[in-house]
Amino acid sequence: MTILFCLPASAAPATPTIWDQAKIIMQDIYNKILGISTIAGIVAASIALLLMNFSKNDRTVGESRAWLKRIIVSWAILNGLGFIMSYITPFFVGGQWTP
Repeated sequence: MTILFCLPASAAPATPTIWDQAKIIMQDIYNKILGISTIAGIVAASIALLLMNFSKNDRTVGESRAWLKRIIVSWAILNGLGFIMSYITPFFVGGQWTP
């Protein structure tokens, strides 16, 4: 019975290093920033689209179109950073290419 309940030494969970904890914290912060920026982008894009559709002033329509482009580009850049950090950086672990 004692042999059945003993855990081998390799099954013990490894203690996380400070770098592992920092990575977890940074991923959590990035996910929160991305969530907030998505909501803010949707609200701002909605306002820009409303101004584009219901304004009779050509200047307002042009400015709304420019703001909508800026919102889309900035949101794409934020998502692109997440893509790079999630999918590209694991290939360069330890400073070497590991396909």
